[in-house]
Amino acid sequence: MTSVPVLAEAVSLPVAIAPELAAAVSYAKAEKAPATRRAYETDFRLFRTYCEEKAASALPALPETVAAYLAHGVQEGSKASTLGRRLAAIRYAHKLASLPTPTDSEAVKATLRGIRRTIGAARVKKAPAVASRMKAMVAACPATIAGKRDRALLLLGFGGAFRRSELVALDIENIEETPEGLLVVIAKSKTDQEAEGATIAVAPGSAEACPVVALRDWLDAAGIEVGPVFRPINKAGVVGAERLTDQSVALIVKGYAGRAGLDATPFSGHSLRRGFLTSSAAAGKSIFRMKDVSRHKSVDTLAGYIQEAELFKEHAGAGLL
Repeated sequence: MTSVPVLAEAVSLPVAIAPELAAAVSYAKAEKAPATRRAYETDFRLFRTYCEEKAASALPALPETVAAYLAHGVQEGSKASTLGRRLAAIRYAHKLASLPTPTDSEAVKATLRGIRRTIGAARVKKAPAVASRMKAMVAACPATIAGKRDRALLLLGFGGAFRRSELVALDIENIEETPEGLLVVIAKSKTDQEAEGATIAVAPGSAEACPVVALRDWLDAAGIEVGPVFRPINKAGVVGAERLTDQSVALIVKGYAGRAGLDATPFSGHSLRRGFLTSSAAAGKSIFRMKDVSRHKSVDTLAGYIQEAELFKEHAGAGLL
């Protein structure tokens, strides 16, 4: 993706500030999470390819070009949410290049609104790995080194309502085992981009599904004393030194959903976090205590989990027929 130095080409700047300008560019990019930057880069690359095929300029782009690209996306089968994200990537590229943003055009905004009205804008929610499903999934973990890792990942991910990016970012130094459970320091997260950090408590579970026990079994078996908690394992059973990827977490969740006899298609890394919140809501836990674990900025999002969990509670139609 293009970057701030485009501005430097438009004016005469002293050569001496070049290092500082390069640093400023890095800081400007760091305002977005790595996953967001990767998504934007991919989205803008797709837009650039479209523009090359149509002999149009991608940077700067005309509002008409962007509107046409949105219509092209619908023809290609893209969802409204995907097109919205691609618009954000186009806007971000223009802002970094200090160029007028074509996405601010009313023509572009009207096109996206019309697309949402025509094809719908509802997001496909991932299936929650609620407590009963979680127990079935961890019961399918084999007694191998990989099985121990996967069991720990699933139970800790559920018990701490972790995002998959937070799980793979965990280091041993972030976790403290106490008589009451685990204290986990989350150095940075989606809702904490300035890395102020947060400490959450992970409660122990039953004998067959305890995050504390599962984590200790994995760390002891892998001989991990420092560095990343969750790591790749090769076919020979050798534990690597690097971290698992976000995608690996999603594949592990899907894999064990399938082993537990569930349809793996709607499951993802987010199913662990969603499963914890859905299960907590169904158990009648306080929304504020749920927020302590999930770290949501607003209770409005959590209220949605409670509403879903209580759809049939004291239903207005119960007993009418």
